[in-house]
Amino acid sequence: MLPNVLRPNATDHVPVLAEEVREALALRPGDTVVDATFGSGGHAELLAADLRGEGKLIAIDRDPSARAYFDRFRRRTAVQGRFLRGEFSLVLEQLASNGVRADAVLFDLGVSSMQIDQPERGFSYAADAPLDMRMDPNAELSARELVNEASERDLTAIFRDYGEERYARQIARAIGKRRREQPFERTGELVETIKAAIPAPARFGDGHPARRVFQALRIAVNDELGSLEAALPAGLELLRPGGRLAVISFHSLEDRIVKRFLRSQERGCTCPPDFPVCVCGQEPALRAQSRRAIRPTAQEIAANPRAASARLRAAVKTAEE
Repeated sequence: MLPNVLRPNATDHVPVLAEEVREALALRPGDTVVDATFGSGGHAELLAADLRGEGKLIAIDRDPSARAYFDRFRRRTAVQGRFLRGEFSLVLEQLASNGVRADAVLFDLGVSSMQIDQPERGFSYAADAPLDMRMDPNAELSARELVNEASERDLTAIFRDYGEERYARQIARAIGKRRREQPFERTGELVETIKAAIPAPARFGDGHPARRVFQALRIAVNDELGSLEAALPAGLELLRPGGRLAVISFHSLEDRIVKRFLRSQERGCTCPPDFPVCVCGQEPALRAQSRRAIRPTAQEIAANPRAASARLRAAVKTAEE
């Protein structure tokens, strides 16, 4: 059993699957760990405690507001820390190309509580705010541009594929009709359009009627799936042999990408099945710690409902690529 540590303040992001992450990464004093999605530092606080003041934590986040949380983290912990702002796949690639190696890499995917809890960022359907949803406020594409400029066909695909929205076509059509009269500027306008576009019984079904559309727009605006596909091999390259990779996902599409990547790296040989012997010479690069994704307990979900959709997959690097 890992030792108990001081938890983050109540106002901070509550790290999901916290003990499971610590067990998967199994940090020791002197290790180097990369938190590729630092956010407000919830997981980083726990990992720093396991380093016991002897190690290094490299924090990555594309959101500039994460820097203030990192500065506070540095003041509260004894580990050597470094904050790198940027899209995690690019930063990981740069670190690996510069010869940096880590004993552990953690991804906590999806939107951070610090973003949801700031209504002016436009991530939440629960408060009227500018229609934004950019994790990096300096990025060119915002939800406003996407909603107002994407074709109805593209919007339908986004809502269906990224949000698994049953009424994707009806919602896209309603958006197209409304924006021809007046462009969308605020989240409240989009929420009302979504509600009016779906059948009345669906407005009182599983969760808020705008939840899936907002999720889909956020994923599209921030290219979350494309970034993840690029970041996983970069994270693997960064690891030393024996290093550990842990990924928390909150969406079936994210989890599918992670699962597919881990299985491909476990397989090793890429020769056609009908080859009598291996000629590619490729060895397995990872060994999964568990065949199934680790899910939060009922107790954790009761204490933190945002953890309900979380899935953790972890693996150990077995060989140099």
